[in-house]
Amino acid sequence: MRSRVLPLFILLLVAIGLVYAQGHRMAIHEPHMSAAYGHLEQARSELERAAPNKGGHRERAMQLVDQAMQQIQEGEQFYQQRGH
Repeated sequence: MRSRVLPLFILLLVAIGLVYAQGHRMAIHEPHMSAAYGHLEQARSELERAAPNKGGHRERAMQLVDQAMQQIQEGEQFYQQRGH
């Protein structure tokens, strides 16, 4: 069991590092997009904690937040591909 936990832990740390690095790069050249992404992460977390008795609207809101986060990430990729 211990032999499985360490590689998973290392993988998690690497993933967190990559996400942080990407966020840091975006924060340098586009602080407003970076801030918006952080707010969306917080909104997603709050929606996950909310009671699911909203007639599907909570779930739809989570999908829309996910889409907004994806658009920000795609905008960052576009920026990086253009050599900026």
